[in-house]
Amino acid sequence: MSVGAGAATPTAMIAEDEPLMRERLREQLAAAWPELRIVAEAADGDEALQLFAAHRPRLAFLDIRMPGASGLDVAAAIGNECHVVFITAYDQYALQAFEAGAADYLLKPVEPDRLALAIARVRGKLAAPPPDLRALLDLLRASLAPAPRMKWIKAAAGKQVKLIAVDDVLYFQADAKYTRVVLAGSEALIRTPLKDLLADLDPERFCQIHRGTIVNLAAVAGVLREDAERQFVLLRNRPERLAISRQFTHLFKQM
Repeated sequence: MSVGAGAATPTAMIAEDEPLMRERLREQLAAAWPELRIVAEAADGDEALQLFAAHRPRLAFLDIRMPGASGLDVAAAIGNECHVVFITAYDQYALQAFEAGAADYLLKPVEPDRLALAIARVRGKLAAPPPDLRALLDLLRASLAPAPRMKWIKAAAGKQVKLIAVDDVLYFQADAKYTRVVLAGSEALIRTPLKDLLADLDPERFCQIHRGTIVNLAAVAGVLREDAERQFVLLRNRPERLAISRQFTHLFKQM
């Protein structure tokens, strides 16, 4: 099928390495854009390039970070033939690059209202040729360059300043004007907001599970599911249960 064919039935590819995220996005698109036909699903960037060559969709949903070729690499290869919506978990720096409007984005976990907005924007663009993404890709590559990760936290303890190794922290929790830093046998309070901590913590080790909680994945012993609506993280070295808000439950479905 040529790129210009099938205007009445728009076609799309999803490239996302997390199977549950890929399935969720497919279901959300089916509900929000019933006439859209998903013609290919890729688990990594290399597969995305192969599937695009085979199916030539008009639209591609690309996870920015994937094994093999990244979403940025895939967009560089197909962006002049296909409209692109990026999927990203990084909202502080990367999203500034989208202000030019050359391509849209979805922030993980994908919210229905944000998906509806992206669909509305893309629908208005499908009849036109894809925009030039080169400047946007350069900005994204620069903004997503690996940043030094936080290794130590300074916490006031009376007249002293206590240094806490980030690896020793079990979880962070918002507490009024402070943030609780919880270790296996002690706690501390800092003034750094959770959103600022999240930007500096290693996303491979720390995960937000609630608007007010970030947990060290190495400290997770398991997940307790009381029902479809209530789920809790169980810790290895603490008795408390940490509530998982609904928007983050997909992160623990395989546990």
